[in-house]
Amino acid sequence: MTDKPVYILAIESSCDDTSAAVLKNAKVLSNVVANQKVHAEYGGVVPELASRAHQQHIVPVVHQALKQANIGKNELSAIAFTRGPGLLGSLLVGTSFAKSMAQALQIPLIAVNHMQAHVLAHFIEDTSQQMPDFPFLCLTISGGHTQIVKVKDYFDMEILGQTLDDAVGEAYDKSAKIMGLSYPGGPLIDKLAQEGDPKAFQFPKPKVKGLDFSFSGLKTAILYFINDQKEKDPDFVEKNKANIAASIQHTIVSILMEKLVLAVKQTGINLVAIAGGVSANSEMRKSLQKAQKQKNWHTFIPKFEYTTDNAAMIGIVGYHKYLKAKFDSKDTIATARLHVEET
Repeated sequence: MTDKPVYILAIESSCDDTSAAVLKNAKVLSNVVANQKVHAEYGGVVPELASRAHQQHIVPVVHQALKQANIGKNELSAIAFTRGPGLLGSLLVGTSFAKSMAQALQIPLIAVNHMQAHVLAHFIEDTSQQMPDFPFLCLTISGGHTQIVKVKDYFDMEILGQTLDDAVGEAYDKSAKIMGLSYPGGPLIDKLAQEGDPKAFQFPKPKVKGLDFSFSGLKTAILYFINDQKEKDPDFVEKNKANIAASIQHTIVSILMEKLVLAVKQTGINLVAIAGGVSANSEMRKSLQKAQKQKNWHTFIPKFEYTTDNAAMIGIVGYHKYLKAKFDSKDTIATARLHVEET
């Protein structure tokens, strides 16, 4: 580590949140996120609208991040940005801005894998958070991904299992839509579930071999169940909202935990982390804490602000890449598809 502090400006624009952060070494000085409310009325993210909103937000968000960090742009050591995976139009906005600013300031440019960033968010320096040792297992759960990753080092990761179809976050959102809830539906199901009976209704768990997942069949089962019940009683959902939500959440978390238990058994690694937007889910967090006590696991749960897409997690990857002088050229291109193993 150098004696001189490393200041990283990080930019995240993979989906519908525009975010900029400034890190001093591994510590977050600012982490600004601009949400896009426009997608709620469409029940999901509209790519064209997302990229337009990024263009509107990126300059004020970066300005605010520098201001909150009390850092001048000439003090920056490097600029890190999300290269992928994500929506290509959204990624292009962040990529173009980062390239231009790095070139103007004549400082290194660092391309970051969004999926690695979710995992490595656990290495943000924070007195309230413990960092895992290598190797550890990370369950990455979000609207676009569901993976169990073996993390051997900062940039040495291996996918042990992943979804064969839909991601867990999508299963939450589609279930919420079936129930008539607004987008994004995952947090709403979590909130309703607090007041419901998790065993009120039984939903089938997919039979998938090994450490892989599948959620498409579960979504279909929920759809058929609710449609059947509404035929008998049009007010069924309204009368049973909390119980339906609790039962859906219980089923989803059970599927995730069963695979995690199997992963620990197969690898012998009992250091277990969660990451991604769905790691904010209260039932998932409780289940992991319960496993820590009952199964002697060491568990790592990110702070809420580092669960959903944010630039601080891009910055921590940028910092560790900076220490290894892993810089990128101005010819680096954004990519919609990128595996967690790819740097």
